[in-house]
Parts: sequence; C-alpha cells; structure tokens
Amino acid sequence: QAHLVESGGGLVQAGGSLRLSCAASGSIFSSTAMAWYRQAPGKQRELVASISSGDSTHYAESVKGRFTISREKVKNTVYLQMNSLKPEDTAVYYCHAIIDGTWGQGTQVTVSS
Repeated sequence: QAHLVESGGGLVQAGGSLRLSCAASGSIFSSTAMAWYRQAPGKQRELVASISSGDSTHYAESVKGRFTISREKVKNTVYLQMNSLKPEDTAVYYCHAIIDGTWGQGTQVTVSS
C-alpha cells in the first residue's frame, strides 16, 4: 500500500532548472526523514539530498549550492529543486523514505550540453 511516486523528470539544457516531486501515500508520511538518490549509467546509486524529521537538510558535495530539498506537508510531497544543471547530473532520480524503507519508481533526468 505504501507508495512513492516521482514526477518532473525530463530533458533540459545545461544550466537549466528542473523540479522533481515525490508524492507519498499509504503509510508513508513525508514529514519523516526523506531523501533523493540518483543513479547514472555505469555508476553506483548515490545520495543526493536528505531532509530530517526536524527539517534539517544535507547535500552531496557535487550538488551543494545548486539543489534544494524541501517538502509541503499538506500535499504529503517532497521536492528536489535542481538549478544550474550539468550533464553529469544526468541520472535516474529516486525518492526514498528513510525510516519506512520504501523507494519510488524513479524518474529520468537528462541534461544535454
């Protein structure tokens, strides 16, 4: 029953912006610790950003200053605002409920040069 559904992925030019959304349902509450991961072709899945139950945020060094994780509790949705996108940001992005252990299906982000 627990579900995380990502949306907002797509193709963008380098330097552009994109906002990913992760809608939680079932027993998952977006007010708990949540995270965004990504996996590029031929690479390991990596943590991109996380937000704690107390709303403290942490970012991978590669995205710090460019990406912002946030949430809208009334919509039970977590967001990842991505600015100044680079080709190396190209990957499948996954939403993850840290405590619950549930993963979203992933959404493709492709940044062209």
